[in-house]
Amino acid sequence: MSMRTVTVIGKSAALVLILGVGLTACTHTSPFHKASPAQTAATDMQLSIEYLKLGKMAASQDFIERALKEDPRNPDVQMTAGLVYERLNDMPKAERGYANAYRLGKKDPNIQNAYAGFLCRSGKAVAGEKLFNEVASSPLYQTPEVALTNAGVCAQSTGNVIDAERYFRHALAIRPNMPEAMLQLGNMAFDRGDAAQAVDSVKGYLAVNPPTSDILWLGFRAERKLGDATSAAAYARRVQTEFPNSQQALMLRSGVDR
Repeated sequence: MSMRTVTVIGKSAALVLILGVGLTACTHTSPFHKASPAQTAATDMQLSIEYLKLGKMAASQDFIERALKEDPRNPDVQMTAGLVYERLNDMPKAERGYANAYRLGKKDPNIQNAYAGFLCRSGKAVAGEKLFNEVASSPLYQTPEVALTNAGVCAQSTGNVIDAERYFRHALAIRPNMPEAMLQLGNMAFDRGDAAQAVDSVKGYLAVNPPTSDILWLGFRAERKLGDATSAAAYARRVQTEFPNSQQALMLRSGVDR
């Protein structure tokens, strides 16, 4: 199975990562051939992922545990187990799943990327950052800017803003319109008190990427800090009209706008 790389940001990224597992059509067998354990495991893994996306955790757990019994040496099955158990906050089993996936698929940089993300989310940022660097350097990994951005987020989580900025800028040197790296640099500018630079980052982002609630929220906060109430209000309106169900829109409606 192939996997698509995604950026790993925060604990909620476990749900995002399910999009990284390449979903194929469910395995079909003819009436004359019984499915192999590997085929059955692949189907059960896919069902586990679908239930995970729906938030039906009991069913997701049931199907991934079936898959683990059917094909425990499949690194994708092990990685999915890590995702499911992390979502269930069963961290020992989550770590076992990710570690097994890494061991079984050690030459697969996509699995390395997923494991590095878990390390960062579970308080092992130094190890996670190191592994992200290895992924970024792998000739087999087609999107090193993703791993570099992930490494930046990992470094930032420990307060290492110098290395974090270096990673984000390196990612942008490879892909100048990398949205997550642009957003992170804008947030860093705002956090260090440079609201003008944050506004420039927002404008640069929106010139080359579709809007997100995160980038519009940054624009709102930065313009307000600069004292431009009109521009701040325009960003706030966009958050509420374009992303009415976002956390940022909820904060605006609740009067929490920090």
